[in-house]
Amino acid sequence: MKKLALLSLMALSAIALPSQAAEREWANYKSMVEGLRIDRFYSVPAAERDKIKLYISVKPVNKEIKPQDVVLIVVNGAERQTLPPLTPEYRLDFGAPNPRWMDGTTRIVTTLPAGEKSAIGYEGLVVLPAGLQWNYATIMGSVGQMNNAINAMAGAMRWFAPSVEVVVFKFAKPATLKVGVTEYKTNAKHMIILKPEAALMKANPLMVASERPLEAELRDE
Repeated sequence: MKKLALLSLMALSAIALPSQAAEREWANYKSMVEGLRIDRFYSVPAAERDKIKLYISVKPVNKEIKPQDVVLIVVNGAERQTLPPLTPEYRLDFGAPNPRWMDGTTRIVTTLPAGEKSAIGYEGLVVLPAGLQWNYATIMGSVGQMNNAINAMAGAMRWFAPSVEVVVFKFAKPATLKVGVTEYKTNAKHMIILKPEAALMKANPLMVASERPLEAELRDE
């Protein structure tokens, strides 16, 4: 099972990260937004992406670099704003582009060592409502939303864009997820992997988890 990767949509596939403790430029803000098609994702009406959360994955090639070591700061003249810290999975909650920083001069800087490279991609997560019970279409409809968003991001290149096919529910320990009358159990990695089914999307049964998942990730197969 491969994680969702949208490198084919990106102008940046790897970024050389700057040197020593001094700040060095990591990326031009406008170029990064447009190269990664972040602006196109957020141009999709909110109601058509309300089931998904988009992150930028920043995976250093050097496995010794921890998420907390990756500090990214937006610099626009005298204005400085630190971007959210990476999650333990090396995800950046970049959010919607800031129009004030789309002037072409705004930079993103970092203090990571020279020569270090980082693979850049996308990871989509399902927006899980509170609690342990959800309607099937609310959760599994995220697959269709993500694919529509990918097509919007790809534009004329949508025929070559990747797609997501499954939702991967990740738990801290063995768990179960009941879909209607069918009960699924976690695998050896404490995951339950489900693919949307047209009949279930129409019937929209209740999904009941024995405990709350750590996350529900959108992936290809």
